[in-house]
Amino acid sequence: MTMGEIRRAAPTRRRRKSFVERTIIGLAEAMEQSLYAEELAHTDGLLQKIDPRVKVVGMLALLVAAALSHTIGVILGLFAGALLLARLSQVPLRTLVGRIWVPVLLFTGVLALPAIFTTPGQPIAHLPLLGWAITAQGVSGATYLITRVETAATFSLLLILCTPWTHVLKALRVLQVPVVGVVILGMTYRYIFLMLQIARDMFESRQSRMVGRLTGPDQRRLAGASVGVLLSKSFTLSNDIYMAMQSRGFRGEVYTLDEFVMRRSDWLALAGFALVAGAAVIVDFRF
Repeated sequence: MTMGEIRRAAPTRRRRKSFVERTIIGLAEAMEQSLYAEELAHTDGLLQKIDPRVKVVGMLALLVAAALSHTIGVILGLFAGALLLARLSQVPLRTLVGRIWVPVLLFTGVLALPAIFTTPGQPIAHLPLLGWAITAQGVSGATYLITRVETAATFSLLLILCTPWTHVLKALRVLQVPVVGVVILGMTYRYIFLMLQIARDMFESRQSRMVGRLTGPDQRRLAGASVGVLLSKSFTLSNDIYMAMQSRGFRGEVYTLDEFVMRRSDWLALAGFALVAGAAVIVDFRF
């Protein structure tokens, strides 16, 4: 066996990424996800064709119906409706799983887990070693909580993925959301991307000048210094941007070039949202 064959046969150790490299990758992935959402909002799907005001009102109605429901069948029916909307709106299933279902399941599961032991009721099993009783009422309550949150979160994500953020903000004015709140949400959204880009440029410049690996204390000092620089830049930029907005006529109200016009399909969609939400409330009330 030659030396080259020995090298190829020997197991190769993967180089562990440094703190700077991991940070750059994380920032790039965050920006890619946001760009993906913007592209998805402009596809030719069902929800993308509906007026943003109808989507905001309709999704809010479905979300409230899911949150108030006490019947597992109604909740699962609304969840199935959310899956159907995602399918017709060309939202991939893996996007829902990765962005909302798994995180919500983990977070809500941690909150709901104690309920299966602490809720009084009929024991159906006992936890090995510890002997804690698992009650039927506790399992039922945890199931209701998880399914409600998953369904409501799915409707919320569909609204965000299928509607440009500026349209969502403008549509919020239909619900009489204060102008100050809408402006804060819009500026926060813009600043997030601006800070991501600045942070990525900082870490890339640091990576290009770095020789060797940073030690633990050096990585912590770099993280602290980067946070300080970002805060300083954000404060300076906020003043500059506000003065620029004032010089261009900004007086509190935000205007966009897109004008919303209700069509027949939008009225039908609004009626459909109201019908589904109302039916869910009536069925849940009767059963």
